[in-house]
Amino acid sequence: MALQEQLDRFKKQQEKCQSTLSSIASSKVGSRKPNTPVVAANASANGRNSKTGVKFSSDTERLQQINNIRKAPVGAQMKRVIDLLLETRQAFTPEQINEACYVDMRANKDVFESLRKNPKVEYDGQRFSYKAKYGLKEKSELLQLIRRYPEGLAVFDLKDAYPNVMEDLQALKAAGQIWLLSNFDSQDDIAYPNDPKANIKVDDDLKQLFRSIELPRDMIDIEKDLQKNGMKPATNTAKRRTAAQIDGVSSKSKSKSKSKRMKSPENQADHSIFRSFSNLK
Repeated sequence: MALQEQLDRFKKQQEKCQSTLSSIASSKVGSRKPNTPVVAANASANGRNSKTGVKFSSDTERLQQINNIRKAPVGAQMKRVIDLLLETRQAFTPEQINEACYVDMRANKDVFESLRKNPKVEYDGQRFSYKAKYGLKEKSELLQLIRRYPEGLAVFDLKDAYPNVMEDLQALKAAGQIWLLSNFDSQDDIAYPNDPKANIKVDDDLKQLFRSIELPRDMIDIEKDLQKNGMKPATNTAKRRTAAQIDGVSSKSKSKSKSKRMKSPENQADHSIFRSFSNLK
Protein backbone atom coordinates (compact mmCIF):
# COMPACT_ATOMS: atom_id res chain seq x y z
CA MET A 1 0.00 0.00 0.00
CA ALA A 2 2.82 2.37 0.90
CA LEU A 3 4.50 1.56 -2.42
CA GLN A 4 1.36 2.52 -4.36
CA GLU A 5 1.19 5.84 -2.56
CA GLN A 6 4.80 6.57 -3.45
CA LEU A 7 4.13 5.81 -7.11
CA ASP A 8 1.09 8.10 -7.17
CA ARG A 9 3.12 10.88 -5.58
CA PHE A 10 5.91 10.39 -8.15
CA LYS A 11 3.42 10.64 -11.03
CA LYS A 12 1.99 13.88 -9.65
CA GLN A 13 5.51 15.33 -9.41
CA GLN A 14 6.19 14.37 -13.04
CA GLU A 15 2.97 16.03 -14.19
CA LYS A 16 3.85 19.19 -12.26
CA CYS A 17 7.34 19.31 -13.80
CA GLN A 18 5.94 18.81 -17.28
CA SER A 19 3.46 21.63 -16.76
CA THR A 20 6.23 23.94 -15.58
CA LEU A 21 8.42 23.15 -18.60
CA SER A 22 5.50 23.81 -20.96
CA SER A 23 4.93 27.20 -19.36
CA ILE A 24 8.57 28.16 -19.70
CA ALA A 25 8.59 27.14 -23.38
CA SER A 26 5.44 29.18 -24.06
CA SER A 27 6.92 32.29 -22.46
CA LYS A 28 10.07 31.99 -24.58
CA VAL A 29 8.07 31.69 -27.77
CA GLY A 30 6.10 34.80 -26.93
CA SER A 31 9.21 36.88 -26.17
CA ARG A 32 11.28 35.65 -29.15
CA LYS A 33 12.78 38.38 -31.32
CA PRO A 34 12.23 38.50 -35.10
CA ASN A 35 15.76 37.33 -35.88
CA THR A 36 15.46 34.28 -33.65
CA PRO A 37 14.12 32.00 -36.42
CA VAL A 38 17.15 32.90 -38.50
CA VAL A 39 19.40 31.65 -35.71
CA ALA A 40 17.34 28.49 -35.43
CA ALA A 41 17.51 28.08 -39.18
CA ASN A 42 21.25 28.54 -39.09
CA ALA A 43 21.52 25.98 -36.31
CA SER A 44 19.39 23.60 -38.33
CA ALA A 45 21.54 24.22 -41.39
CA ASN A 46 24.67 23.57 -39.36
CA GLY A 47 23.15 20.32 -38.22
CA ARG A 48 22.50 19.32 -41.83
CA ASN A 49 26.03 20.28 -42.81
CA SER A 50 27.37 18.18 -39.98
CA LYS A 51 25.41 15.17 -41.18
CA THR A 52 26.41 15.86 -44.76
CA GLY A 53 30.02 16.05 -43.67
CA VAL A 54 29.87 12.53 -42.26
CA LYS A 55 28.34 11.25 -45.49
CA PHE A 56 30.88 13.13 -47.56
CA SER A 57 33.71 11.54 -45.58
CA SER A 58 32.28 8.07 -46.23
CA ASP A 59 31.89 8.82 -49.94
CA THR A 60 35.44 10.15 -50.11
CA GLU A 61 36.81 6.91 -48.70
CA ARG A 62 34.81 4.83 -51.20
CA LEU A 63 35.85 7.01 -54.12
CA GLN A 64 39.47 6.73 -53.03
CA GLN A 65 39.14 2.94 -53.04
CA ILE A 66 37.63 2.97 -56.53
CA ASN A 67 40.39 5.26 -57.76
CA ASN A 68 43.08 2.93 -56.35
CA ILE A 69 41.48 -0.10 -58.01
CA ARG A 70 41.28 1.55 -61.42
CA LYS A 71 44.87 2.76 -61.18
CA ALA A 72 46.12 -0.73 -60.27
CA PRO A 73 48.03 -2.83 -62.84
CA VAL A 74 46.07 -4.73 -65.44
CA GLY A 75 46.85 -8.06 -63.79
CA ALA A 76 45.47 -6.92 -60.42
CA GLN A 77 42.22 -5.73 -62.00
CA MET A 78 41.89 -8.98 -63.94
CA LYS A 79 42.27 -10.96 -60.72
CA ARG A 80 39.43 -9.01 -59.10
CA VAL A 81 37.14 -9.81 -62.01
CA ILE A 82 38.14 -13.49 -62.23
CA ASP A 83 37.65 -13.90 -58.46
CA LEU A 84 34.18 -12.39 -58.83
CA LEU A 85 33.27 -14.75 -61.66
CA LEU A 86 34.67 -17.77 -59.80
CA GLU A 87 32.87 -17.04 -56.53
CA THR A 88 29.48 -16.23 -58.06
CA ARG A 89 29.53 -18.57 -61.10
CA GLN A 90 27.32 -16.03 -62.86
CA ALA A 91 27.60 -14.09 -66.11
CA PHE A 92 28.21 -10.33 -65.88
CA THR A 93 28.16 -7.49 -68.37
CA PRO A 94 31.03 -4.95 -68.18
CA GLU A 95 28.64 -2.52 -66.46
CA GLN A 96 27.65 -5.11 -63.85
CA ILE A 97 31.31 -5.93 -63.22
CA ASN A 98 31.98 -2.24 -62.68
CA GLU A 99 29.20 -2.06 -60.10
CA ALA A 100 30.31 -5.26 -58.34
CA CYS A 101 34.09 -4.79 -58.09
CA TYR A 102 34.77 -1.28 -59.48
CA VAL A 103 36.75 -2.47 -62.51
CA ASP A 104 35.72 -0.27 -65.44
CA MET A 105 36.47 -2.37 -68.50
CA ARG A 106 34.79 0.10 -70.83
CA ALA A 107 37.36 2.73 -69.91
CA ASN A 108 40.31 0.31 -69.70
CA LYS A 109 40.56 -1.54 -73.01
CA ASP A 110 43.65 -3.49 -71.88
CA VAL A 111 41.69 -5.13 -69.08
CA PHE A 112 38.79 -5.85 -71.44
CA GLU A 113 40.95 -7.51 -74.11
CA SER A 114 43.05 -9.45 -71.61
CA LEU A 115 39.95 -10.91 -69.96
CA ARG A 116 38.36 -11.70 -73.31
CA LYS A 117 41.44 -13.79 -74.24
CA ASN A 118 41.97 -15.34 -70.80
CA PRO A 119 41.55 -19.15 -70.81
CA LYS A 120 39.68 -18.98 -67.48
CA VAL A 121 37.07 -16.55 -68.83
CA GLU A 122 34.22 -17.13 -71.27
CA TYR A 123 32.93 -14.14 -73.26
CA ASP A 124 29.82 -14.50 -75.42
CA GLY A 125 29.95 -11.01 -76.86
CA GLN A 126 27.94 -9.43 -74.06
CA ARG A 127 28.72 -11.14 -70.77
CA PHE A 128 31.76 -12.57 -69.02
CA SER A 129 31.61 -15.82 -67.04
CA TYR A 130 34.07 -18.22 -65.42
CA LYS A 131 35.38 -21.05 -67.60
CA ALA A 132 36.65 -24.17 -65.83
CA LYS A 133 38.87 -26.68 -67.62
CA TYR A 134 36.24 -29.38 -67.20
CA GLY A 135 32.56 -28.49 -67.40
CA LEU A 136 31.25 -30.54 -64.47
CA LYS A 137 28.26 -29.97 -62.24
CA GLU A 138 28.02 -32.90 -59.84
CA LYS A 139 29.78 -35.92 -58.32
CA SER A 140 28.54 -38.47 -60.88
CA GLU A 141 30.00 -36.44 -63.74
CA LEU A 142 33.25 -36.11 -61.78
CA LEU A 143 33.52 -39.89 -61.37
CA GLN A 144 32.83 -40.48 -65.06
CA LEU A 145 35.59 -38.04 -65.99
CA ILE A 146 38.16 -39.68 -63.71
CA ARG A 147 37.31 -43.10 -65.11
CA ARG A 148 38.20 -41.82 -68.58
CA TYR A 149 41.76 -41.16 -67.38
CA PRO A 150 43.17 -44.43 -65.99
CA GLU A 151 46.67 -42.87 -66.07
CA GLY A 152 45.53 -40.25 -63.56
CA LEU A 153 44.01 -36.78 -63.56
CA ALA A 154 45.58 -33.82 -61.74
CA VAL A 155 43.41 -32.56 -58.89
CA PHE A 156 44.69 -29.05 -59.66
CA ASP A 157 42.70 -29.14 -62.90
CA LEU A 158 39.55 -30.18 -61.04
CA LYS A 159 39.55 -27.68 -58.16
CA ASP A 160 37.51 -25.06 -60.00
CA ALA A 161 35.09 -27.39 -61.80
CA TYR A 162 32.22 -26.49 -59.43
CA PRO A 163 32.01 -25.13 -55.86
CA ASN A 164 32.03 -28.36 -53.78
CA VAL A 165 34.21 -30.49 -56.05
CA MET A 166 36.88 -31.06 -53.37
CA GLU A 167 34.29 -32.47 -50.96
CA ASP A 168 33.05 -34.81 -53.70
CA LEU A 169 36.61 -36.00 -54.37
CA GLN A 170 37.03 -36.92 -50.72
CA ALA A 171 33.65 -38.66 -50.75
CA LEU A 172 34.61 -40.73 -53.80
CA LYS A 173 37.89 -41.64 -52.11
CA ALA A 174 36.11 -42.67 -48.90
CA ALA A 175 33.73 -44.81 -50.94
CA GLY A 176 36.68 -46.60 -52.57
CA GLN A 177 35.76 -45.45 -56.07
CA ILE A 178 38.94 -43.47 -56.71
CA TRP A 179 42.50 -43.14 -55.41
CA LEU A 180 44.13 -39.83 -54.50
CA LEU A 181 47.89 -40.20 -54.67
CA SER A 182 50.59 -37.55 -54.28
CA ASN A 183 52.98 -36.64 -57.06
CA PHE A 184 56.51 -36.36 -55.66
CA ASP A 185 57.55 -33.95 -58.41
CA SER A 186 54.89 -31.28 -57.84
CA GLN A 187 53.35 -32.40 -54.51
CA ASP A 188 49.93 -32.23 -56.14
CA ASP A 189 47.40 -35.04 -55.78
CA ILE A 190 46.51 -37.23 -58.75
CA ALA A 191 43.07 -38.83 -59.00
CA TYR A 192 43.01 -42.42 -60.30
CA PRO A 193 39.94 -44.58 -60.90
CA ASN A 194 39.76 -47.57 -58.59
CA ASP A 195 38.72 -49.96 -61.32
CA PRO A 196 40.40 -53.41 -61.55
CA LYS A 197 39.24 -53.68 -65.16
CA ALA A 198 41.03 -50.51 -66.20
CA ASN A 199 43.69 -51.15 -68.83
CA ILE A 200 46.80 -49.30 -67.64
CA LYS A 201 49.68 -49.18 -70.07
CA VAL A 202 53.18 -49.17 -68.57
CA ASP A 203 56.16 -48.10 -70.68
CA ASP A 204 58.89 -50.66 -71.33
CA ASP A 205 61.46 -48.28 -69.84
CA LEU A 206 59.56 -48.23 -66.56
CA LYS A 207 59.30 -52.02 -66.54
CA GLN A 208 63.03 -52.34 -67.11
CA LEU A 209 63.76 -49.80 -64.39
CA PHE A 210 61.60 -51.70 -61.92
CA ARG A 211 63.30 -54.99 -62.71
CA SER A 212 66.76 -53.48 -62.38
CA ILE A 213 66.20 -52.18 -58.84
CA GLU A 214 67.94 -54.36 -56.25
CA LEU A 215 66.15 -54.32 -52.93
CA PRO A 216 68.03 -54.60 -49.61
CA ARG A 217 68.11 -58.08 -48.19
CA ASP A 218 67.01 -56.96 -44.74
CA MET A 219 63.40 -55.81 -44.44
CA ILE A 220 64.44 -53.20 -41.88
CA ASP A 221 66.53 -51.46 -44.55
CA ILE A 222 63.55 -51.49 -46.92
CA GLU A 223 61.37 -49.88 -44.27
CA LYS A 224 64.00 -47.19 -43.68
CA ASP A 225 64.16 -46.42 -47.40
CA LEU A 226 60.38 -46.09 -47.54
CA GLN A 227 60.41 -43.67 -44.61
CA LYS A 228 63.14 -41.57 -46.25
CA ASN A 229 60.88 -41.15 -49.28
CA GLY A 230 57.92 -40.04 -47.20
CA MET A 231 56.05 -43.36 -47.22
CA LYS A 232 54.80 -45.32 -44.22
CA PRO A 233 55.82 -49.02 -44.26
CA ALA A 234 53.04 -51.53 -43.83
CA THR A 235 55.26 -53.64 -41.56
CA ASN A 236 57.45 -53.00 -38.53
CA THR A 237 60.14 -55.66 -38.64
CA ALA A 238 62.20 -54.25 -35.76
CA LYS A 239 59.21 -54.32 -33.43
CA ARG A 240 58.25 -57.83 -34.53
CA ARG A 241 61.75 -59.15 -33.95
CA THR A 242 61.95 -57.54 -30.52
CA ALA A 243 58.64 -59.10 -29.53
CA ALA A 244 59.84 -62.47 -30.75
CA GLN A 245 62.99 -62.23 -28.63
CA ILE A 246 61.00 -61.27 -25.55
CA ASP A 247 58.70 -64.25 -26.02
CA GLY A 248 61.72 -66.50 -26.26
CA VAL A 249 61.26 -67.20 -29.92
CA SER A 250 64.48 -66.86 -31.83
CA SER A 251 64.29 -65.17 -35.17
CA LYS A 252 65.04 -67.27 -38.19
CA SER A 253 68.47 -66.95 -39.67
CA LYS A 254 68.79 -64.93 -42.82
CA SER A 255 69.05 -66.92 -46.00
CA LYS A 256 71.76 -65.96 -48.45
CA SER A 257 70.36 -67.65 -51.49
CA LYS A 258 67.68 -65.99 -53.62
CA SER A 259 65.43 -69.04 -53.57
CA LYS A 260 65.36 -69.15 -49.78
CA ARG A 261 64.79 -65.41 -49.52
CA MET A 262 61.71 -65.68 -51.69
CA LYS A 263 60.10 -67.96 -49.07
CA SER A 264 59.88 -65.18 -46.44
CA PRO A 265 56.61 -63.18 -46.29
CA GLU A 266 58.39 -59.95 -47.16
CA ASN A 267 60.06 -61.34 -50.25
CA GLN A 268 56.87 -63.08 -51.29
CA ALA A 269 55.19 -59.67 -51.30
CA ASP A 270 58.04 -58.24 -53.40
CA HIS A 271 57.75 -61.17 -55.78
CA SER A 272 53.99 -60.61 -56.18
CA ILE A 273 54.61 -56.95 -57.06
CA PHE A 274 57.25 -58.04 -59.57
CA ARG A 275 54.84 -60.44 -61.20
CA SER A 276 52.16 -57.71 -61.39
CA PHE A 277 54.49 -55.44 -63.29
CA SER A 278 55.62 -58.31 -65.49
CA ASN A 279 52.03 -58.87 -66.61
CA LEU A 280 51.45 -55.25 -67.57
CA LYS A 281 51.46 -54.54 -71.27
